[in-house]
Amino acid sequence: MSRPGTATPALALVLLAVTLAGVGAQGAALEDPDYYGQEIWSREPYYARPEPELETFSPPLPAGPGEEWERRPQEPRPPKRATKPKKAPKREKSAPEPPPPGKHSNKKVMRTKSSEKAANDDHSVRVAREDVRESCPPLGLETLKITDFQLHASTVKRYGLGAHRGRLNIQAGINENDFYDGAWCAGRNDLQQWIEVDARRLTRFTGVITQGRNSLWLSDWVTSYKVMVSNDSHTWVTVKNGSGDMIFEGNSEKEIPVLNELPVPMVARYIRINPQSWFDNGSICMRMEILGCPLPGEPEFHYIAGAHGNEVLGRELLLLLVQFVCQEYLARNARIVHLVEETRIHVLPSLNPDGYEKAYEGGSELGGWSLGRWTHDGIDINNNFPDLNTLLWEAEDRQNVPRKVPNHYIAIPEWFLSENATVAAETRAVIAWMEKIPFVLGGNLQGGELVVAYPYDLVRSPWKTQEHTPTPDDHVFRWLAYSYASTHRLMTDARRRVCHTEDFQKEEGTVNGASWHTVAGSLNDFSYLHTNCFELSIYVGCDKYPHESQLPEEWENNRESLIVFMEQVHRGIKGLVRDSHGKGIPNAIISVEGINHDIRTANDGDYWRLLNPGEYVVTAKAEGFTASTKNCMVGYDMGATRCDFTLSKTNMARIREIMEKFGKQPVSLPARRLKLRGQKRRQRG
Repeated sequence: MSRPGTATPALALVLLAVTLAGVGAQGAALEDPDYYGQEIWSREPYYARPEPELETFSPPLPAGPGEEWERRPQEPRPPKRATKPKKAPKREKSAPEPPPPGKHSNKKVMRTKSSEKAANDDHSVRVAREDVRESCPPLGLETLKITDFQLHASTVKRYGLGAHRGRLNIQAGINENDFYDGAWCAGRNDLQQWIEVDARRLTRFTGVITQGRNSLWLSDWVTSYKVMVSNDSHTWVTVKNGSGDMIFEGNSEKEIPVLNELPVPMVARYIRINPQSWFDNGSICMRMEILGCPLPGEPEFHYIAGAHGNEVLGRELLLLLVQFVCQEYLARNARIVHLVEETRIHVLPSLNPDGYEKAYEGGSELGGWSLGRWTHDGIDINNNFPDLNTLLWEAEDRQNVPRKVPNHYIAIPEWFLSENATVAAETRAVIAWMEKIPFVLGGNLQGGELVVAYPYDLVRSPWKTQEHTPTPDDHVFRWLAYSYASTHRLMTDARRRVCHTEDFQKEEGTVNGASWHTVAGSLNDFSYLHTNCFELSIYVGCDKYPHESQLPEEWENNRESLIVFMEQVHRGIKGLVRDSHGKGIPNAIISVEGINHDIRTANDGDYWRLLNPGEYVVTAKAEGFTASTKNCMVGYDMGATRCDFTLSKTNMARIREIMEKFGKQPVSLPARRLKLRGQKRRQRG
């Protein structure tokens, strides 16, 4: 029985969205276009069919390569030998090899060492295969961007020599036996010691800089080491030199930094330094910095069901989907493994639990058409979101007078945020959820029809109840809708009879929401105008609340479509927007020429922009930076095209930084003139 006040705690449980990206290791498969091949599943029940074959699922759309990363090779120069390296104990058969000759740079006082090209490895860590080496910045051990919690070590001599002290150029305190010593020092001197960095996201590692211990009295430094990378901190891949592990030459004294470039950049989350020899009469102690470029994070996808509590089929399908994906992942189904490890999947199966309780009391046949549709407070969540369409269209009709309204990230009106507004607790929770997580694609499952509806849902002409009202991304939305409908067992079947009165076969099981029936404040329109998310409504069955005996058939009708729709989150372009120091720029605007709708970068500067195949002129811009434009090609193969941007600060932004540093502000010339005129008037008076 529904009771006052039950919506909020029930929703709190529902909003524990099932995030499948964390299942198993956070692995990263080799960047192979064939890996994105999609499986077209047979129509037999899943348990009765043989192992499916992989096929390519590509759109029949008008017809581009992504940007290559630059390599900047340094001039070769023979490396120096470390003074009196301490060799491994004789019982160890894997004694370190002498470091091979490599590259060398004399920038400032830093010595650079790199070795010959490494062989590929069979593990799941990616080996970047570019013709030109990208210059990656430091991760930030020295600047403290990498926190103490991201540094770990096998053993430590004591707290003051812990992993958190293994930062490049860190200085020891006056008393070197206190909490502030000058390096990480291992608790034992053997070949099993290591220090590692958790980058907390996939990163293209390109080099390691090392120093010895900062000390007035002791001489401790590492003279050679191995480098290993991992995606889960359990399975490690060692950087290779031909068929064997590569040994990097370390330091020959304790203060001069030595840079070793990896022969081939490695893509992983964790990097580990494993000392192989150290200065005679010294200990394993080192300070370090890691060079690496963060990669775009995984795209965020969500499914929502049960906005109308009596539309129960969507809720059941999502629960079955979660079960299916987990089972297939554990069975190592290649398609599902790739989907889970490359996508952050969120599932919210029951948005309106109070409405569901009411519908459940009536049952599948006796509940009628509307019992349980609304929340406990009598609100229809499906059209309870702020109407941002009208704000945008009125501004366009006024030609942006008195002020310009953006074509994306339109602010929620203040009246909607007030406590007295008629807004369901569930609606507010979903808005907060969507503002917190940068979703790229989403589908909300509904019932009572067999069709996929795409925005806009609100007609532009206020006197009409039906009017085709496309978004600037109409071609993308139509493809997304078709990707679900065309893989559903019945949606595009011309032989099936209509559910009620509408025949959607002329658009192959899809419809523009406003041309069907106008709805103000829909989730689809709100998502498109307030966030980066492209949201569609998926009507999964004629019967809102089918009998439980029909669930197996309904699951088979929708199973392939649910998987295919999730895979569409990997279409279009993706990348990072960074400043000249390699730091990601949050809230940067990504504009595509010819499409009057922008998106923005997330907190780390990464973005995903859904696009159909073709060539696009893309511009990245941010406040205080000079805009950058490039051509980006989107091909037919599944997998977003990489399109990165590096923005330089404007001259005015640099001036502001300098003046703010010294407690001053840039001079505004008009304000300065007014101030001088006022002073002259006072002097005359």
